[in-house]
Amino acid sequence: MAATGGTGSGTDTRTRAYPRSLGRSAGVKILDSVVIGAGQAGLSSSYHLNRLGVDHVVLDANPEPGGAWQHRWDSLTMTDVHGVADLPDGSAPGASHARANVAVPEFFDSYESTHELPVLRPVVVDAVTSEGDLLVVRAGARSWRTRTIVNATGTWTRPFVPHYPGIETFVGEQLHTHDYPGADHFRGKRVLVVGGGASAVQFLGELAPVTDTLWVTRRPPVWRTDDFTPEVGRAAVALVADRVRRGLPPASVVSVTGLALREQEQEAARLGAYDDRRPMFASIEPDGVRWADGAFETVDVILWATGFRPAITHLAPLQLRSPRGGIQLDGTTAVADERVQLVGYGPSASTIGANRAGRTAAVAIARSLDAEAVA
Repeated sequence: MAATGGTGSGTDTRTRAYPRSLGRSAGVKILDSVVIGAGQAGLSSSYHLNRLGVDHVVLDANPEPGGAWQHRWDSLTMTDVHGVADLPDGSAPGASHARANVAVPEFFDSYESTHELPVLRPVVVDAVTSEGDLLVVRAGARSWRTRTIVNATGTWTRPFVPHYPGIETFVGEQLHTHDYPGADHFRGKRVLVVGGGASAVQFLGELAPVTDTLWVTRRPPVWRTDDFTPEVGRAAVALVADRVRRGLPPASVVSVTGLALREQEQEAARLGAYDDRRPMFASIEPDGVRWADGAFETVDVILWATGFRPAITHLAPLQLRSPRGGIQLDGTTAVADERVQLVGYGPSASTIGANRAGRTAAVAIARSLDAEAVA
């Protein structure tokens, strides 16, 4: 669902023209905000910043529009994806057999042009530092001085692979979700799928009908037996949001909602791909994996469907992490530094959540600039 144009009761939604005295110092332009990342969350944030008259740029590390979607595997179609939400004032492509890594980037590209979003690319941000009241966004030899930032870098560039003894000795192929090349690549190979999330379920759905698979997870998978109603979804998001409010590392929504099989995974289920789930192995050897009881399993490929971590290393100089390991947020605002908004982080990691977070972040920035202009 697209975000609406309002900003909530009692908030001025009219386009603002902030005093340009807020934008220049000693001849150097100072932006009201810099958005880092041009995926769903970044584009939504930019749209709402434009609507509120906030002078900003969007820095995107990719050479082309599309965010992480342009890097997804070719066999992932718009029917397979778990949902792409509309952007504010822009309708997302619906379910079809079109490749997601084509359809969504085309949607983003058109959206950027239609709404004249100020996207600069490719710009790889190295670090964000604090200089007095300002933040400095650094990318190689270039830098932008700004009063606020919206971090919308997602997780795609931070694939997570846990370390197990002997992992470096494996002579077969090791791939992560980030590098998944499609089912045809695995024909004739015994594939060990590692992970208990939606990606693992989807990979088994593609692979079991064409090759031999084995599934391992750290914990027994939790299958959802009820309907995924809006109320269930809101409750799941609330649990993830609570972790972020307490400064804990964010968890995935699926870890709360549980797993469900879709129509395209029923053939793999019939073949028993989800029945023969094993606990995690103890170590990896050149030709396979060994369990704690000494049993050995020969495999040709280890496919790590073990998720991603937030891509926030460039924020390290700001020291935003709480003692509990995560970045504590109040809405989308970093508690440790109110100049920083995080979208697409924790409970807003879904596409619809990213939309809502973009709006929330833009409103928070507009309010802070209003307060500064009055002060």
